Amino acid sequence: MLVSVLGFVLEDDPALREEIVDSAFGRIPVIGTQLADDVQPLTGSTVALAVGLAGALWAGLGVTLALGRALDDIWDVPLLERRGPVAERLRGLLVLAIFGVALVTSTALAGFAVGGAIGPAAERVGAILLALAVNGGVVMATFALLTARPVRAGELLPGVGLSAIGLLLLQSLGSWYVTQAVARASDTYGTFALVIGLLSWFLLLAYLLLLAAELNVVLDRRLWPRSLSGPLEPADRAALERHAEAARRDSREQIVIRFDEADDKEREAWDS
Repeated sequence: MLVSVLGFVLEDDPALREEIVDSAFGRIPVIGTQLADDVQPLTGSTVALAVGLAGALWAGLGVTLALGRALDDIWDVPLLERRGPVAERLRGLLVLAIFGVALVTSTALAGFAVGGAIGPAAERVGAILLALAVNGGVVMATFALLTARPVRAGELLPGVGLSAIGLLLLQSLGSWYVTQAVARASDTYGTFALVIGLLSWFLLLAYLLLLAAELNVVLDRRLWPRSLSGPLEPADRAALERHAEAARRDSREQIVIRFDEADDKEREAWDS
């Protein structure tokens, strides 16, 4: 779809079209280079292209819906304050648009940097810094737009930094996987290695984003130290209270939270 749309928009500038396509597929781990070599523009009915594009966007919004609901769970947003299905999808569409703009912008900036003949070492450092900036900007926008509760930029910075660095490492890991495990395999085993590697990469990425969001919540609400096996700590109680409040479905609903007094005595004995 991307290749076809770029074919319409950049019909008079094939060099820029190819540069954007190569950059876009380069960000797809494990199989990006293979896709870049094999993909061809879709031709035929414009109506069929529009329907296919709408279906692709609808499927992509499923990812933003799942991530947005996970972020609401992590931030303990009450059910009655969460967005409706239409608002969720509009926010998800905005996130996808921001990702697309960031992709094109990073491609242009990288082209300017490399074309300036600034030296191999400087180009490598510039590419790394640019990748970190793009990753951080996309994650910041994703966290801010997909969380139903208002969040400040300062609340998101720790998780954004972790995600930007982790995503860069995952991208490097995907390249290493292709070089070590796929390039030397036969066609049959190489195909299985690509599929398994891609699914594993997306799983690691999902864990990374959720851990980054958890880090933001823990630091913002000072939910530490936590008890592993002993009596409940104050941070444990605060987390449990917020988790219970998140189940509120009606403004008239009252949720009463109590803790066993025996646990207080046990914690005092534990401290002494």
